[in-house]
Amino acid sequence: MLFMPINMCQPGMRLAKNIYNDDGMVLLAVNVELTQRLLDRLFSYGIDYIYIEDARTNDIIQQDVIQDETRSRAVTEIRNTFKKVMEDSNKRGAVNYYDIGRNFRDVMKMIIDDLSAHDGAMVMLNNMNVKDNYLFQHSVNVSIYAIMLGISYGYSRDKLETLGLGALLHDIGKTKVPLGILRKPSQLTPDEFKEMKNHTTYGFNLLKDEPNIPLLSAHCALQHHERINGSGYPRGIQGGEINEFARWIGLVDSYDAMTTTRVYRRPLLPHEAMEQLFAGSGTMYDQSQIALFRDKIAIYPLGITVRLNTGEYGLVSKLNMSVPHRPTIRVLQDEAGTVLKEPYEIDLSSKLSILISEIGEIKVSESELDSSMPTLL
Repeated sequence: MLFMPINMCQPGMRLAKNIYNDDGMVLLAVNVELTQRLLDRLFSYGIDYIYIEDARTNDIIQQDVIQDETRSRAVTEIRNTFKKVMEDSNKRGAVNYYDIGRNFRDVMKMIIDDLSAHDGAMVMLNNMNVKDNYLFQHSVNVSIYAIMLGISYGYSRDKLETLGLGALLHDIGKTKVPLGILRKPSQLTPDEFKEMKNHTTYGFNLLKDEPNIPLLSAHCALQHHERINGSGYPRGIQGGEINEFARWIGLVDSYDAMTTTRVYRRPLLPHEAMEQLFAGSGTMYDQSQIALFRDKIAIYPLGITVRLNTGEYGLVSKLNMSVPHRPTIRVLQDEAGTVLKEPYEIDLSSKLSILISEIGEIKVSESELDSSMPTLL
């Protein structure tokens, strides 16, 4: 399969992976033939890349570490809980949310079980979902990343649940921030940004007295925007003053935000986001935590097209667990631009002089579409 920018896809192509709606249900199923109307609608939903069937690359299959049922349940619980908090915010008097911990512990068990079954796999959260409710999908993604790191770090089951709950609910305080600020497509004013930063305190206050939520999970909501050099908020604490779980969550929260479509910008590709994290190594983020995260994330997603410094074009066909930035490339087009009848593969971990110079794009003519032979630009 090919992992293609939506603006380079053409009618007649077939979808190679499901696309999901806000409820985690299938919106477009695998093998659906795309029309221009469908492509326009997907673009309007904020979907930037999709997987496309291709005869030469259909043996390249992304392994999902989280089952559809798990993701759907997690998104549903987040959506229902966050909406309840929003509704109760308009009521007078104290409001209790004593079912939060109980409901989400079942979700935590499902996520931990799924990730434990794929321990050692590199995570690729290129799930194609509509982005109308970024907050819900983002919360689930952050919890998946955080639990994956916790498993790799060797946390016990109890610690994984505490970390996972803190990650899943880290942004619950945004339910108290006006929608006009959350969804503003332009730069926030100083007063708006001040109110946005209050979501950390709002979240802590919502969770700290919940009998089914560990206090440490509540502190994750409070501290996930703190940075080790003291430049974060709300208290500007630094280094070891920030609890370890909050440091993990702050790292993956930044990564997922950078790689997801937002109302004010397009997403970064994984390798670009990782470069941004490393730029903050030792100042904003813990260097050892970034290094572990890098080793667990597919920096170059399977199927994404690339150009090599040799001039050849191809796509990522295999991931490299030991050297994530040096995957195996299946070359589809030589340096002269000729489409190869017999593609070949280059393992970049053993060909150190060959580098990925840029992420390629794909253009397919009608004749090539019939033979499933896309031409790379």
